[in-house]
Amino acid sequence: MLYNSWEATGFDVTEANQKALAERAAALGVELYVVDDGWFGARRGDHAGLGDWTPARERFPQGLGPLADTVHRLGMRFGIWVEPEMVNPDSDLYREHSDWVLHTPGRARSELRNQLVLNFARDDVADWAHGWLTRLVADCGIDFLKWDMNRAFSEAGWPGAPDGNDRLWTRYVANLYGVLDRLRADHPGLRIETCSGGGGRIDLGILTRTDQAWASDNTDAVDRLVIQHGFGQLHPARAMSAWVTDVPNQLSSRTVPLRFRFHVAMCGLLGIGGDLARWSEAELAEGAALVAEYKRVRHLVQHGALYRLSGPHGEQPTVVQYAAEDGAETLVLAWQRGPRHGVPRLPVRLRGLTPGARYRDTRTGEVHHATVLAEYGCHPDLRPGDWASTAVHLVRMEREDA
Repeated sequence: MLYNSWEATGFDVTEANQKALAERAAALGVELYVVDDGWFGARRGDHAGLGDWTPARERFPQGLGPLADTVHRLGMRFGIWVEPEMVNPDSDLYREHSDWVLHTPGRARSELRNQLVLNFARDDVADWAHGWLTRLVADCGIDFLKWDMNRAFSEAGWPGAPDGNDRLWTRYVANLYGVLDRLRADHPGLRIETCSGGGGRIDLGILTRTDQAWASDNTDAVDRLVIQHGFGQLHPARAMSAWVTDVPNQLSSRTVPLRFRFHVAMCGLLGIGGDLARWSEAELAEGAALVAEYKRVRHLVQHGALYRLSGPHGEQPTVVQYAAEDGAETLVLAWQRGPRHGVPRLPVRLRGLTPGARYRDTRTGEVHHATVLAEYGCHPDLRPGDWASTAVHLVRMEREDA
């Protein structure tokens, strides 16, 4: 259960504002606090500093240690954002090693997001990356890395190496995996998230070396229902990072209730990415209650069987179910955009239940028979109106209690 500082502070990262956010995150029940882009070098925007991986001295006079200590004291783990494969031309690294980037002699070096791609196929580049990463993790007490990769290759050449242009592709990946493997060997407790401009690199090779994946930069809760539906066709929920962010959403300008946003993000590894300094007391209280609710059912989301009872397209509510392997309990999450007059609400039939058993709703105390839930179905308790959502946790009753 993580909090990420990006939407709150952007590139304006300081020790003071991160400590203040950490206090609020801890009060919500957050377990991992992550500082995003902007903590290092001359990073004040996306135009400079990438590649100079030392804490900005004027923002962190004593390095990241004091912030890490505060986060740990608050009972959370500490994480940071990194983009080891990239460099800004406006950086000390590039001025010293301009030959380290992918390039083809005689061609301009195309920038995307004001950055170039480091040639990880070179052993000296891979060794440099492993060196600063392992020192940073050890020196700053880092428990989590959000490993980003924000642009595609261009001018993908390796001048000076025999058959370099042909060997580049496989050698790049082999060295990237090698850095990750060495880093995990150095720090067995380290957790790593793969992120690539959203979900641009979520393959089986990278997932054997990372713990979770950032599915998309689009955090609009309504759009995420479709994104998560697709992600879940191939990857388990325990690999999918999903955030609650502020409204109006920065991409779609859509506004939906906090409860709706939480219920969508509860379908994976729940995270919060909003500006907690701007949340009202009512929002903080509701958020804390929903975080606690997620913690009670996350074992079902992350390790249970997923059933898509009603997809994110069409007129009916979107409904997903997570069931324990032994049928002892199940979680149903449902969302409704807004009912259209005259469209009948169809029941959803639950799966993975123990035949003949009875199940108690942990919130209402109501008792339901598995046969009715599976054969006739049920109607999730969605209030009238737009952007309604609900979470129903059912626990199998022992026979003497039924």
